[in-house]
Amino acid sequence: MNIIKCISLQTNYIWIIYNHIRQCIIIDPGESLKVIKMLNHLQLIPEAILLTHNHRDHTNGVFTLIQHFPKIKIYGPIETQNQNFATITVSEGDTLQILNQEIKVLNFPGHTPHHIGFYYKSWLFSGDTIFSAGCGTIQTGYTQAMYKSLLKIQCLPKNTLIYSGHEYTLLNLNFAISILPQDTLIINYLKKITKVLKKNKLLQPTTLQLELKINPFLRCNDINIQKSLNLFPKPGEEWKILQALRNKKDLYLVKN
Repeated sequence: MNIIKCISLQTNYIWIIYNHIRQCIIIDPGESLKVIKMLNHLQLIPEAILLTHNHRDHTNGVFTLIQHFPKIKIYGPIETQNQNFATITVSEGDTLQILNQEIKVLNFPGHTPHHIGFYYKSWLFSGDTIFSAGCGTIQTGYTQAMYKSLLKIQCLPKNTLIYSGHEYTLLNLNFAISILPQDTLIINYLKKITKVLKKNKLLQPTTLQLELKINPFLRCNDINIQKSLNLFPKPGEEWKILQALRNKKDLYLVKN
């Protein structure tokens, strides 16, 4: 199986998996025109669309793709129902049989109430749950759910490749340094990423092994982060660190 990326709406990633006979799966098509051009250029035949959640920047391309490829099947969480296309509802515990491959569904509530991810071999398609050095915004009332979703990701094999829904790495690293200004690993990685971007290279996928080191949202138990926030939660309340980090990140985005 091969994977290619399609950049959409400036920061969105649309992922396309295809096999040796040119059949493919499209993940989170936020628009259709670029996807159709890529499919035609590579002579790919789409068999399925996988949706991680119901935000329009991840679903806007679905309706037009269905018009071009009427036999295509759409899989997504329950929140993707009642749109202008029919979805086969899936959730954790389901295993999709597509292109003679098994793709596992994982529940990742937090960014939206019924957000899911797709896990294929060592590839995780995480939607807007986790980004390189960051995480998605959290729907009101779902901080603890998001914390558990991030814990679930941390428990995956360290060699997992994370294919997220957006490219925010540079911004996320700068925020991470504002929280951990003495963290040499994050500082050095930011320097590396800056050079990569100057060469117009893309930064995805990232690895879980790397994210465990540079992503503050995966380090809620880290005493250095707790000191930076001046917040020392009781055991079982580490989600409060996530909440504080996300609040600071939201303010950081407003200022930057």
